Amino acid sequence: MQSITSSADLKTAIQQLELQQAKEWPLLKEEFLKTAESLKPINIIKNTLKEAVDLPDLKTGIINSAIGLTTGILAKKIILGKTLNPLSKLLGVALEMFVANKVSKNAGEIKSLGNSIMKKIFNREGKPEMNKHDGK
Repeated sequence: MQSITSSADLKTAIQQLELQQAKEWPLLKEEFLKTAESLKPINIIKNTLKEAVDLPDLKTGIINSAIGLTTGILAKKIILGKTLNPLSKLLGVALEMFVANKVSKNAGEIKSLGNSIMKKIFNREGKPEMNKHDGK
């Protein structure tokens, strides 16, 4: 910035600064409104959840936990059924938690085992095995 030596220079500098302020004020106001909107509690929660859901490890962990819990509940129902005995109920909850924990920790291995079993089942049913003597 040049040094101001006369009142005419001062008036010119003031006019330039007023023009600059007039141009920048709407931008500053718009940026302030955006910031205020982003700082609302509901938007902070929404953005945090969106970022969390976008993480692939979190999705996998949630899916594995859901599979584990479902498997644990099914195991309890299959083994114990409906029981009124408090000791059986306690054992059922322990069984449910044990199965859920094991399945959720080993979900990848269980999925690959299930996939290979399904491939074997469907390959046998879909395509009959050819006998070497048929010549076809």
